[in-house]
Amino acid sequence: MTSFDELERQRLEKIERARAHGVDPYPVTFDRTATAHELHDRFDAIEPDTDAGARAAVAGRLMLKRGHGKLAFGVLRDGTGDIQLMLQVDVLGEEGMAAFADLDLGDWIGAEGEITKTKRAELSVRASSLTLLAKDIRPLPEKWHGLKDVELRFRQRYLDLLMNEDARRVAVLRSRAVQAIREFMIARGFLEVETPMLQVQPGGALAKPFVTHMHALDLDLYLRIAPELYLKRLIVGGLEKVFEINRNFRNEGADATHNPEFTMLEAYEAYGDYFTMMDLMESLISAAAREVLGTTDHTYQGRAMPLGGPFRRARLIDLASEAIGETLDLDMAADKARAIAEAHDVPTDPAWGTGKVVVEIYEKHVEGNLFEPTFVMDFPRETSPLARAHRDDPRFTEHFDLVIAGMEIGPAYSELNDPIDQRARFEAQARARAAGDEEAMTVDEDFLRALEYGMPPTGGLGFGIDRFAMILADVPSIREVILFPLMRPEGQEK
Repeated sequence: MTSFDELERQRLEKIERARAHGVDPYPVTFDRTATAHELHDRFDAIEPDTDAGARAAVAGRLMLKRGHGKLAFGVLRDGTGDIQLMLQVDVLGEEGMAAFADLDLGDWIGAEGEITKTKRAELSVRASSLTLLAKDIRPLPEKWHGLKDVELRFRQRYLDLLMNEDARRVAVLRSRAVQAIREFMIARGFLEVETPMLQVQPGGALAKPFVTHMHALDLDLYLRIAPELYLKRLIVGGLEKVFEINRNFRNEGADATHNPEFTMLEAYEAYGDYFTMMDLMESLISAAAREVLGTTDHTYQGRAMPLGGPFRRARLIDLASEAIGETLDLDMAADKARAIAEAHDVPTDPAWGTGKVVVEIYEKHVEGNLFEPTFVMDFPRETSPLARAHRDDPRFTEHFDLVIAGMEIGPAYSELNDPIDQRARFEAQARARAAGDEEAMTVDEDFLRALEYGMPPTGGLGFGIDRFAMILADVPSIREVILFPLMRPEGQEK
């Protein structure tokens, strides 16, 4: 069997031969007149063994060769699909047939010729000319087995997209989902904005940030963990409905549902509350599913996944109590709550209050078991430093998480707009940070100053686009829907 090194050497020699004959193996352009999809759309209906009476110039990667001598065939793949090439010596000539025979799978080529359908009903371009557009030096993965190595697929996404039709499907689906989300928000009267990705002070979520340094100002800066505090400043400034489709960065591990760099929709609406955000999120999911999938009756990982709403709504403390078979109450002593948690295999920290313990019980015993879309409502106050106190019970906040397939897809709040209460929450977070909690927030004085100018009642939401794309694409890992997920450098894999 010929080694890859030998095959690469042979291909390099072909490049040198082409140049010796005055042929540029990497020409600057090619005048393509049609894509594979366009040709199929226009001419698939013609009868077998019939010419279409039209010509086209196509371009793409050569994925298959068969035949030799006076008749040969190739499969050309472009960004829209595949089209067959028919090579006949009486059309292409002896020199052209020899040039085709000298091509390798993976080469980028252009072909111009008449559109025809073969006796076997395969739409084809009967090539009268061929142009090498880019020589592929490295042999493609073996055709019949494709690219199955998961590590290699994510590390060399270009090969994954080239060899795996499903990878291309997922990439297109995700793009369409983002477009549908953007169009939905704009149609609802929201203004798309951009906020800083480099921040002097991280905030807007409970997470450990990445830190970098700006030498010109001798200043530490943080990759944003969320755009929330900047978007709320815009509400203060009078932009009443704003959204951002943003990249966030959190210094945490990577697994099937986490990547340190991820994409969120974040939106704020003046005069709304968390019920407004529930309705908005339900409508958004339904509209995006219809646009991308053509239906809201979806299936995820073999189970029915209804995305049309209305979605179940349940209080977090009730779900946690039901899961462990004991009634939890935020008025119970923290040491009693910790004892209950430990009895149900939930590790605790002596610094945690009752509310934090209840949330840990929920995350351990409930969240992963919620499959169909569920709004988990009313988080304890100590765990939601940016949500306003619940209008009926100030021990809780008007904060919900939407959970689908055991994943948190998006939180939403009736936003805290009382600057005095917000300062107290920030200061409590700062104390937790000083005690060693690297995910706790700091006191953002400029944001507090903005609130002191007055922010109207506001509803806000975050929506995890990567995880939503997982649901729509029916894939089990977030790395499938991120084109270039974070990977360890080659040679450092575990």
